[in-house]
Amino acid sequence: MSFFNKRKVIIPTLVAGFLFVAVSFQNDFFALAKQIEIFTNLYKIVNQNYVDETNPGNLMDVAIKSMLNELDPYTVYFDEQDVLKFKINNTGEYTGIGALTTRKDDKIILKEVYENMPADKGGFKAGDVIVQIGDVSLKDFKDDASQLLKGAKNTKIDIVYFRQGVEKKGQIILDEVEIKAVPYFKLLSDKTGYIVLQKFNEKASAETKAALLTLKEQGATKIILDLRDNPGGLLHEAVNICNLFVPKEEIITTTKSQNKAHNHVYKTKNEPVDTEIPLAIIVNDRSASASEIVSGALQDLDRAVIVGNRSFGKGLVQRPFNLTYGTQVKVTISKYYTPSGRCIQATDYSKKDVDGKAIKTSEKEYNAFKTKGGRIVYDGGGVLPDVEIANMKKSATSLSIANSDAVFEFANVLYYRNPNAKNVTNISEADFNEFKAFLKKEKVEINSNSDKSLKNLLEAAKKDKIDANIQIEIKQLEAAIEKTKDKELDKNAAEIKRLLLQELLLRYGYRTAFYDYVSSNYSDVLKAQQILNNPAEYKQILKK
Repeated sequence: MSFFNKRKVIIPTLVAGFLFVAVSFQNDFFALAKQIEIFTNLYKIVNQNYVDETNPGNLMDVAIKSMLNELDPYTVYFDEQDVLKFKINNTGEYTGIGALTTRKDDKIILKEVYENMPADKGGFKAGDVIVQIGDVSLKDFKDDASQLLKGAKNTKIDIVYFRQGVEKKGQIILDEVEIKAVPYFKLLSDKTGYIVLQKFNEKASAETKAALLTLKEQGATKIILDLRDNPGGLLHEAVNICNLFVPKEEIITTTKSQNKAHNHVYKTKNEPVDTEIPLAIIVNDRSASASEIVSGALQDLDRAVIVGNRSFGKGLVQRPFNLTYGTQVKVTISKYYTPSGRCIQATDYSKKDVDGKAIKTSEKEYNAFKTKGGRIVYDGGGVLPDVEIANMKKSATSLSIANSDAVFEFANVLYYRNPNAKNVTNISEADFNEFKAFLKKEKVEINSNSDKSLKNLLEAAKKDKIDANIQIEIKQLEAAIEKTKDKELDKNAAEIKRLLLQELLLRYGYRTAFYDYVSSNYSDVLKAQQILNNPAEYKQILKK
């Protein structure tokens, strides 16, 4: 074909292609503009004509959040205060009281007080219930009350609070607070370096590197990286942490999206610290996002043995986009893939069941992939450890208790019964039995399905006006459910005692005491040590 004839074919094809893209873009733009116009008119008409007075801000807030709820739990709208919290989470720094707090009704409850931070120096404890900050009674303050506990350095804040039902007064002097990504590291007795990585903020890789170098200087010949309960954070920090253990120019993760601008290949950029030191990584069902990038990548590269239980399965990447008036929207922009090509996303948010809930990927739908050395690994349900630790896996019973306030509140009772106790290392059988009675008294849902079914039955019986006729049967059902609950509690006693002990250790000796206990008693740490101390077993798992 001549050059002229080729041009006759190519040029019309290119023009047609551009016209197709232009028409497609025009159609998308029209669809967006149409829906925005409809919504704007509806919003204006409702606010101007509704029978009662409306709050336009609240209506819009609900509309935005309801729209985003249709996508996934990670695509969220941030108002100005949320943006500040997001920045604090990424930097780990702010000026405040240095405590984990939660708002409940018209009170602020201190869930954890950080060692040597302002609240700790002011004599405050976990479990203290704040009812007044300065001249502001929280009963009358409906906005984000935690903002009242922030301000300029050295600001003095007067606090009215209750401790175990007794009203008290105190003062906190605000100061700079730094939440460490690596709150704990230690050289264990067998020359194993143990590093706890709690979050992936802007200092995560720097703090992990500093801990690794210190432990090596102290004589560490093996490393455990503990990622349990780490919810993730910054993707580039996950890549940098992998880079401590693998060479430069190694692919750690790839992101893919329908928007090609978000397609990236993330490689290590720096010289590593140590590519040979035996490495074990611990994960559990609350290890997510960046934690899964690190554990999944180092598993695929046969660089680390993964120990623990299947991770959360969040194979999605988010990015914040600035909006007007200091607000933001954090959007899920892509899925990430490990070096072998796995997407470990456990829930497909594009597919919903009859109740509108996103569908979890079943094991029969998992796909097999191969690590760098040829080992079989799977996608679809989080990172599955090379060595699973059954007794560290949370049961449905312990999960339901952990998600309530019961453990926190009962730990307060135990602590104030003996606030000066030393070397707390166990929960007695008497304490456990008392906790069971506490759960019953507080009506904590343990077998939630049974509780809900019984509640629905009672409501239906009252509606049909037959509740008086089936009182005996209802009582029998209640007794049967309570008996089942007792059996479940006894069956999971070890897990529940571990939850209570964790809360007590945080009160008696802060995070240091808790991780001291974990590093020498938790079975997943002990198993990781055993594997690292047995080169033949370590190599067999990695098939080296």
